[in-house]
Amino acid sequence: MKWFSRFTTISKTFYRYGLADIIVPYVHFAWLRRVLQALPKSQIALTQPLPVRLRLALESLGPIFVKLGQVLSTRPDLLPPEYARELANLQDKVPPFDADLSRQQIERALGKPIHELYAEFETQPIASASIAQVHKARLFSGEEVAVKVLRPNLDKVIEQDLALMKFGAIWLERLFADGKRLKPREVVAEFDKYLHDELDLMREAANASQLGRQFANHKMLIVPQVYFDYCSREVLTIQWMNGIPISDTGRLKASGIDLKQLARYGVEIFFTQVFKNGFFHADMHPGNILVAPDGRYIALDFGIVGSLTDYDKRYLAINFLAFFNRDYHRVATAHIESGWVPPDTRAEDLEAAVRAVCEPIFNKPLAEISFGLVLMRLFETSRRFNVEIQPQLVLLQKTLLNIEGLGRQLDPDLDLWVTARPFLVKWMDTQIGLRALLNNLKDEAPDWADILPSLPRKINALVDENKQQEMRDAYIHLIESQRKQNFWLSAIAVVLLLIFLFK
Repeated sequence: MKWFSRFTTISKTFYRYGLADIIVPYVHFAWLRRVLQALPKSQIALTQPLPVRLRLALESLGPIFVKLGQVLSTRPDLLPPEYARELANLQDKVPPFDADLSRQQIERALGKPIHELYAEFETQPIASASIAQVHKARLFSGEEVAVKVLRPNLDKVIEQDLALMKFGAIWLERLFADGKRLKPREVVAEFDKYLHDELDLMREAANASQLGRQFANHKMLIVPQVYFDYCSREVLTIQWMNGIPISDTGRLKASGIDLKQLARYGVEIFFTQVFKNGFFHADMHPGNILVAPDGRYIALDFGIVGSLTDYDKRYLAINFLAFFNRDYHRVATAHIESGWVPPDTRAEDLEAAVRAVCEPIFNKPLAEISFGLVLMRLFETSRRFNVEIQPQLVLLQKTLLNIEGLGRQLDPDLDLWVTARPFLVKWMDTQIGLRALLNNLKDEAPDWADILPSLPRKINALVDENKQQEMRDAYIHLIESQRKQNFWLSAIAVVLLLIFLFK
């Protein structure tokens, strides 16, 4: 009956923070609205704004609900902006679990005693969160490493809370007028995937390894090395990185780091990941970024990454360029062409809505315009037109807001448009026009070299096949004609016989 106890705890929290006020306007049934409105108010419900109450409630329910709130904060297409902003303040910090449990988890996962795995292992963790904690260690080969360990017995807790979320999502769809549009079951399913991805540290190891290959010996970014022999689903061993937290601007200045250059590096790294690699670190908040003594970024925590297809990149490039050229009609047609807007949507209506959102933004100097804010405003507008927002683009918008915040913290005069425009123009140049055609021909050359020598034979075989098909069709047609002819001949014979008999 643990699930019932948890359900009771959630219900009490719902009442304590007065969260009925959030859902009352959307309830289908009048009797249920009256019941919810009649509930007595707690002191917190009377004194705090609704977005704050929602954040406090999620924090009180524990790490899984904190994670849910963090995911929802990245969905401005589903939530009003004031809720998204408040949920972005959720903190994922919890006390560490016992060091003996940590050792047992490592030994069980890697199949050896800890003294045979690491020459040194610090018992006191250096960081602790809802999913895992991190210890510093040293390998026998001398390298210092960070060892990330999942919290033990986390699966049972997660599955219990997820089951209750799924149950709640079903009733949310049934009871609320806006329930189906918000797609609560899809949101919980996305959250389910997000959580289980984070619970597989081999996935994080693979993400770090791929990003490391893409930025090997890069002048702007360092990605720590992964030690796969010391990794499993429950344990991740990665190179220890020394650096200054990017939020500590005082230490950065004292160390002689050029903050303006560092800000430009951040933007260039982001757009390189997006438009060159199509694979980006999607959790670039200040806690996951250090700065090396030579001024390069150091990326940490690779549990959340995003990937983009060429189609996604083309959509982004077209929209960014169209936005900054104030070509709102192109923005509207790009959405309709993508299939993310219902096909009966009038481009002119969507164009007018986008113009109403963006014109106030573009009355500011370019250096003050936020790319992330442009995307957020676009997602807000999308709710009216039932636009299908793609999860990878939501991750991108969240990451872009983080990058912009960091960049302008380091350099308040940073002009993202000046830094980003060359990436967009170059990418579009390689994707559209004569150069794109030549590049595609070059990429397909190995296939053409294989196909061309055998092309006459294949064409001949195809012609022969077509001839054979034509002959089969003609034969079938002949048989059908013969059947019809035989039918009418038989009918005529019967008629003649009847005439002869009754004459």
